Amino acid sequence: MRIGIDARFYGTRSGGGGIGRYVAELITHLQRVDKLNSYVIFLRKANFHECVITNHNFSKRLVDVQWYTLAEQIVMRREVAAARVSLMHYPHWNIPVFSRVPFVVTIHDLILLEDASSAHATTRNPFIHGIKQIGHRIALERAIHGSRQIITVSEFTKRSILKHFKVKPQKISVIHNGVTVALDGSRVSLRDLGVYEPYFLYVGNAYPHKNLPFMLAAFAKLQKLHPSLQLVLAGKRDSFSKQLEVYGKELGIPGSAIRFVDLPSDTEVAALYSHATLFIYPSRIEGFGIPPVEALSYGTPVAATQAASMPEILGDDVRYFEPDDEAELIRIMTAAVDGRAVTDLMRQRGKRRAESYNWDTTAKQTLEIYAAAKKLY
Repeated sequence: MRIGIDARFYGTRSGGGGIGRYVAELITHLQRVDKLNSYVIFLRKANFHECVITNHNFSKRLVDVQWYTLAEQIVMRREVAAARVSLMHYPHWNIPVFSRVPFVVTIHDLILLEDASSAHATTRNPFIHGIKQIGHRIALERAIHGSRQIITVSEFTKRSILKHFKVKPQKISVIHNGVTVALDGSRVSLRDLGVYEPYFLYVGNAYPHKNLPFMLAAFAKLQKLHPSLQLVLAGKRDSFSKQLEVYGKELGIPGSAIRFVDLPSDTEVAALYSHATLFIYPSRIEGFGIPPVEALSYGTPVAATQAASMPEILGDDVRYFEPDDEAELIRIMTAAVDGRAVTDLMRQRGKRRAESYNWDTTAKQTLEIYAAAKKLY
């Protein structure tokens, strides 16, 4: 079978955050576990050389077109047809709606349907944004109903799909993400990153559903009682994170007490995880949530919202709070500062939980979906 993978999201730096991580790890591990099928990997200029081919059955194809655009619909359809693949895997719902090539799609979440603040958040002209929203809904409908198989990363997302769309449950397979093996960040200087201990850590983007203003408000109150504390936010700097920086100033947080680390390397993230007093994940809705599991792999205490997929993915190995319960988050943060956030047993259990999410397993299970999809055409 000749399989195509839309890897334009490839990587976390030039690609698409969590989806970028998913695409990169999936391709890396498929190269290890599949020696029979051939693959065409569609990439942009920004990540073309970042994708390393280690299996001679894999080849790269340059398609330098931005996702969520009209050009994507035209160019991807043409390029997929020209590549003569028998099955496509789209790692997100932004598929070329008029393509006739059979496909599998991964739906990580339905945030645009489940979270109104994210659906309407934009820096674009409202009219243009409205047109794009209509296009997104058309593409999502086509992805759900036109796919041979649907992969989701959690039972939560599967339930969300079944709530919003009339689709047979057996068409949807839950395949959890993996977690990258903990790296050695000991050579990274926190001082060079502008980070000092003790600090709370968040890793990821600043989109509205991540609920970061809530976290800043809680930190602002605690920081007044503990002036030595710092809040570190690691991820891509964009208009949303800049708005967050302005909000931090409005809350009266001193400039030195909040640090934005733009596009950190994997080893820099490893160092940040390793030394954090507490990792905080305040997201209102999440399909899987790789960062808190990564934090567990470093033995770092984690506080996460009791919402969406978080209890399913993190189990009993973290401290939970409701997405709007500021007092509870402050209590958890205070316990972390006092050294009461986590026991040695919880650290060990957290590491074991993180180890249960393996990218090789993700790749093998995805390969089974490709085989199942082939039988349907």
